[in-house]
Amino acid sequence: MPRFAANLTMLFREHPMLERFAAARQAGFKAVEILFPYDAPGRAIRNALEANDLELALINTPPPNWGAGDRGFGAIPGGEERFQHDFRRAIRYSSVLKPRHIHIMAGVAKGPEAHDSFVRNLIWATAEAPDQSLTIEPINPIDLPGYFLNDFDQAAAILDKVGAANLNLQFDVYHAQRITGDAMHAWDQHGHRAAHIQVSRAEGRHEPDASGAIDYPAFFERLDRGGYDGWVSAEYIPEGQTKDGLDWAQLTPP
Repeated sequence: MPRFAANLTMLFREHPMLERFAAARQAGFKAVEILFPYDAPGRAIRNALEANDLELALINTPPPNWGAGDRGFGAIPGGEERFQHDFRRAIRYSSVLKPRHIHIMAGVAKGPEAHDSFVRNLIWATAEAPDQSLTIEPINPIDLPGYFLNDFDQAAAILDKVGAANLNLQFDVYHAQRITGDAMHAWDQHGHRAAHIQVSRAEGRHEPDASGAIDYPAFFERLDRGGYDGWVSAEYIPEGQTKDGLDWAQLTPP
């Protein structure tokens, strides 16, 4: 089985955030990700990681106002100054939290100018933080209408254009299924670019078991055969208590 991480933004929400680290470790996870850690002091999160012997797999660049519709500034024409401000904030947090990856959010935009803005900003970011692994992630337009990066071929072309060793694909199997209708084919086409994977059932974004359109046992076997050695993050909405729905992961509690 692959190595699974727990998305603490979505899992163990029956606990306050800083208590979710212990809950994840007790369940058997050895890594976690946090979409937006910026509401808590970085040192408090670092302490929770260290106290529970957890690696931080990923954080996102901050959306300044998620409730108002902001989804990042990576592809926003004219938004370069704000993008750089937000990216530097993520790097300040990463200096304390030590995440394996930082996901750069593209934002809501469209057209050639947005493409050019995203490429320029990614070139700047990869040079600004050459020792930090960065990712970009296609997100389906049903869940996030208007999000600029919404196609895997588009992401591949951008990665090739930027051409930076520290920028790779973030492959969310749920989004791949929603975008293409065939997540496994999308993986066959683009999985070689993936540095980080996220999983959830296509139906309702719940536990990634074998009950839906995505054959997760087969996918996990494919990852093992292919030698994928990154984290596979459980990024889903539990149907009940988080700990009661973890059979799919075959975790070994400490």
